[in-house]
Amino acid sequence: MPSFLDDLPFWPLVAALLVIVFCRAQATYWLARLAVTGASRSRWGRWLDSAAVRRGSALLDRFGLPVVSVSFLTVGLQTVLNAAAGLARVPWWRYTVAMLVGCIAWAFVYATVGLALFWAVLAAFAGSPWGVVAIVVVVAAGAAGWVVFRRRHGSSVASR
Repeated sequence: MPSFLDDLPFWPLVAALLVIVFCRAQATYWLARLAVTGASRSRWGRWLDSAAVRRGSALLDRFGLPVVSVSFLTVGLQTVLNAAAGLARVPWWRYTVAMLVGCIAWAFVYATVGLALFWAVLAAFAGSPWGVVAIVVVVAAGAAGWVVFRRRHGSSVASR
């Protein structure tokens, strides 16, 4: 976290994080929205046709804009869904309403447990070999769970 955020009281920290995530999400949406035109002829065309973008678009198609709000509580999905909303040319005001709900949730999570968890992970890596082992085990278990889930449900999700 930038050092200027370290000493902020809770509410200004939430506000700063809200501004940061708002700007990031809007930039992702507008870059994707503007990139649609002519992007297929550039190197970005491959990314626009990537599996991650297809999955994000499928989630957006299936569940609608609430999935944008929920994506802010995930790791790795929020950028894809913000971009998918831009690629789908979702009207700006509808996207922004859904995005704001997610931004507010994200700011509160990171101002409370999110940053504490981040610093705890860093401390574990820096200080204790057993902490590193525990983190590796948790990450490996999560990855294994994800692989099992994708194998069991991947074909049914893709065919919907």
